[in-house]
Amino acid sequence: MPPAQEKKDAQADTRSVASGSGSDSSSADDNKLLEIGYVPSFKREFSNVATISFAFSIMGLCSSIATTFNTPLTLGGPASVTWCWILGAVMCFTLGASIAEIVSAFPTCGGLYTASAQLVPRKQRAIVGWVVGWLNILGQIVGLSSTEFGLANMIWAAVVVGRGDDYQVTAGKSVGLFAGLLVLHGILNCLATRSLARLTSGFVFINLGATIIIIIVLLATTPRSEMHPAGYVFGSQGFVNNTGGWNDGIAFLFGLLSVQWTVMSRSQDYDATAHISEEVKRAAYAAPSAIFIAVIGTGVLGWLLNIVLVLCSGPLENLPGASGSAFLDIMVLRMGKPGALFIWAFVCLTAFFVCQTALQAASRTVYAFSRDKGLPDRGFFGYNSSWTQTPLRAIWFVTLIGIVPGLLDLASPVALNAIFAMTAMALDLSYIIPIFCRRYYRNHPEVNFVPGPFYMGDGIIGWIANVNCILWTLFVCIIFALPTTLPVTGITMNYAAPITGGVILLSLVWYAVGGRRHYKGPQSNRTDVKPENPDDALVAPPQYDEKAEVVQVV
Repeated sequence: MPPAQEKKDAQADTRSVASGSGSDSSSADDNKLLEIGYVPSFKREFSNVATISFAFSIMGLCSSIATTFNTPLTLGGPASVTWCWILGAVMCFTLGASIAEIVSAFPTCGGLYTASAQLVPRKQRAIVGWVVGWLNILGQIVGLSSTEFGLANMIWAAVVVGRGDDYQVTAGKSVGLFAGLLVLHGILNCLATRSLARLTSGFVFINLGATIIIIIVLLATTPRSEMHPAGYVFGSQGFVNNTGGWNDGIAFLFGLLSVQWTVMSRSQDYDATAHISEEVKRAAYAAPSAIFIAVIGTGVLGWLLNIVLVLCSGPLENLPGASGSAFLDIMVLRMGKPGALFIWAFVCLTAFFVCQTALQAASRTVYAFSRDKGLPDRGFFGYNSSWTQTPLRAIWFVTLIGIVPGLLDLASPVALNAIFAMTAMALDLSYIIPIFCRRYYRNHPEVNFVPGPFYMGDGIIGWIANVNCILWTLFVCIIFALPTTLPVTGITMNYAAPITGGVILLSLVWYAVGGRRHYKGPQSNRTDVKPENPDDALVAPPQYDEKAEVVQVV
């Protein structure tokens, strides 16, 4: 579309919103978006149910536990699985609440990236937005690739169980299935927003339903005499140290890797729900509420699932079995091969939904960053298709770039794991930067944080939640950076810290060399107003006429 035509369309969209066309809730949402500085570009088709379903689905509770259960079980033992999950879930709750506050105040598809640049003084907006934007984009794309690769391995694990232990899964088979699944998700994400909302609405029922069914069936099919005692599930009998040299405390804390990967990083949940906020009705209410509800639900139900898995597991020395998945082997042990594979299909379907929603969120992040001139593409990916009102260019950019990390498995699985290792740390850092900036610059004259409907206040509750989540996330990043087994070799080395540090360093160098020429921070695409200060990226905050529900720009 020619630039002149885009300008005319933006002006028309602005006039349409200001005239109060559309439903009252959509008008209020679009007015809020105009207040932040952006012309509405998406159709708001995600209802409260669809938004909550999106938040639950991108966590993919049972599938995420299935792909991370091996690590805490084999390193720290069953007790580590049980206690680290509930500890991590409680701490993640404070992070979810803190992020929900910011999402409620800045309901844009830029999510925490856009918010972070608005919570610092003018001179720092560009550099902070740049670093958070790149951490978020790379973390989401690599996270999508990691989740898709995990789905491919889950499918092949089922094939090994069904065909027999002698069946060989080669790197070519894994990569081929991975690439095909990612392309399929790219095709599905090309649907219009209304179709995506309808599709997403059913995800939560399969996600939570599969988890509840697994819990019930495992308890029903495990003889009472074969269930492990409470001391094994919760006490010292269930603690082991298979790290090869780490002390018992570190071995126990490796149990955090499952819950942190599930709730904080694997599904990019907190920020992901924010990235579809321009497609959500009553976004300032629905998006933060969905985050809040999903974090609590995943934490509680995930704890129950972990307890039941440990309770019904067989001898620890037999796990993981030939399939490479302790989760699947426990199901096969108790349900039999046919029953386990039937339910496993729904676990894989849950992982399929994770990838579907993760790609949608990542494409909106790329769209927002391109819209703000953060990519060297002159806004090419910051464009919505006139057919679907969705960013098709950004969708296929994420899809194709997401395939690249998986191809490394053909050359070196170590290199593949090294790239995947950065996901958690990159996303976690992008989460806490805006929370820290909001508190640190709370009294700065150039920073004006206007709370949304979801707000914990400036009292002790809000402070405790914000400070706790920052300190906890930094602590978890240290755990994420440690090699899980000793001695450290080229294969056992944990590359998360050096790769994440390298990404931050390269982004700063790129910004200094060329990025600062085209990126000035989040930039308004409104043509009816200009910033009061030339240094401001977004327009000056307009005022609301609450009676007319129309934005009045001063």
